Amino acid sequence: MLNLTLLAAFVPTFMFVSFTPGMCMTLAMTLGITIGVKRTLWMMFGELIGVGLIAAAAVLGVAALLLSAPWVFTTFRWLGGAYLVWLGLQMWRSRGKMAIPEDLAGAGSAISRRALFSQGFITAIANPKGWAFFMVLLPPFLDQSLAMAPQLSALIAIILLIELCALLIYALGGATLNRLLQKSSNVRLLNRIAGTLMLAVGVWLALG
Repeated sequence: MLNLTLLAAFVPTFMFVSFTPGMCMTLAMTLGITIGVKRTLWMMFGELIGVGLIAAAAVLGVAALLLSAPWVFTTFRWLGGAYLVWLGLQMWRSRGKMAIPEDLAGAGSAISRRALFSQGFITAIANPKGWAFFMVLLPPFLDQSLAMAPQLSALIAIILLIELCALLIYALGGATLNRLLQKSSNVRLLNRIAGTLMLAVGVWLALG
């Protein structure tokens, strides 16, 4: 089903790609700080579905068609980026759905699972660089002498597993930072760190 020689090169390549800091990893860390790892899983589910769709589309040639219509990505990027910037500003001011309250109770309780899922999905699919990246990087790891569908399914499953591990590690890092700063009761600083990260993701998404 898979060429083991290609697989041996594929796994470390995508581990390097996934664990390198990027928009989705920064978003995972930010949410880990403010709402915890458990609720951040909803954002991860959305991001993983988006990554899986991009990987499949890149191989099937759909990505090339979408990249020829940049207005689609521009619309998603600006809308998604503006929303994340707005959230970041709210968090910086210790206000809004995702800011950690001063009493440290009920953080993130107002933001829905659907909203978290949408954040992850939009952040994944709205970046044309991600589409172009998969178009270039994924096809060389497919063995043309083997059946395409089983190979693609297996490689996408491996990509998603690696991506999930990376997201969990970044979210856990954010949750650890939360615990360290809460010990000093510096909730405002925690909100400003998270808000700055969210602002960075929003600007990155809109202008990247």
